[in-house]
Amino acid sequence: FLIRHAKSSWAEPDMKDFDRPLNDRGKQNAPVMGKIMVKKKERPTLFVTSPAKRAFSTAKKIAAEFDYPKDKIVKVDDLYHATVRTWLKEVNGLPDEHQTVFVFGHNDGITEFCNYLTDGDILNIPTCGIVKIEFPHKNWKMISKGTGTMVYFDYPKLHSSCMV
Repeated sequence: FLIRHAKSSWAEPDMKDFDRPLNDRGKQNAPVMGKIMVKKKERPTLFVTSPAKRAFSTAKKIAAEFDYPKDKIVKVDDLYHATVRTWLKEVNGLPDEHQTVFVFGHNDGITEFCNYLTDGDILNIPTCGIVKIEFPHKNWKMISKGTGTMVYFDYPKLHSSCMV
């Protein structure tokens, strides 16, 4: 699963990008999207995130819906504004014992990576957007361009309960 962080706050324009928190809409959308994933009976066994405040906060809020401990969320420095090449390196390095992984990051890289994996044509994964991709491989190092199939693409505006 590729998950873009929820909506962040621009209340302090001089704040470092890395440190921007979620705004009220982001704080509401993340747990709602987590509940939706629970209802879809998704079963993540690993949460991996960019360490940026907005991405980690999104991961924590969604993880809470799965009773996944926040201290087990793996922060990967290189996922902060990662390129497709970096995304691929990180995904190829995931432990094979985890077949269902939620990975949180940022645009433009997350949208580009989704399209790279699936030969898709998504223009933009919106904030708190979730893309489920399945692969025919049992190990992560086999993942490469065009090897994934997009199962679904979900985001807050598709759900009236996410609207503020």
